Amino acid sequence: MDNQDEKLSTKIRNEYMSDVELLSKYMNWIEKKSGKQVQSYYDGEEDSYKLMQIPVYDSTLLAFVKDAGKTKLMDRNYRYVYTRYRIRSVEDELRLLKHAHLKDIDLFKGILSSYIMRGRSKGSVWSEGVQNGVFLELMRRMTALFFSTNMD
Repeated sequence: MDNQDEKLSTKIRNEYMSDVELLSKYMNWIEKKSGKQVQSYYDGEEDSYKLMQIPVYDSTLLAFVKDAGKTKLMDRNYRYVYTRYRIRSVEDELRLLKHAHLKDIDLFKGILSSYIMRGRSKGSVWSEGVQNGVFLELMRRMTALFFSTNMD
């Protein structure tokens, strides 16, 4: 790695390390729940009419979403990241995350932001991030890159 790449990696680590540390506390929970349902539905009273189902989310998922939403990892322009990287499916997200480097911080930010921000208007998106393994791969890769001694 040349000096310029090393400077960029150091700059990225300095800027986002506290955010990655904050989210890394959810790593064990995400690993346990990955691929599983983290949302249920409340139908109301059993004797009354069922007018609509209300989604009920795991409290740890909601805490993760809240914490993620407060970080510098949020990018309102996440759609441009999807266009730039030609992301069209969950498989594309997972493939890109598996091979991402520290310099691809925009990719991490774009994918995380997509799930967190879209979930604000359609909450099931948060559950999808856990079920389809995107949150797990995102957190695995980010923690590996940020906490490794190897400057990637």
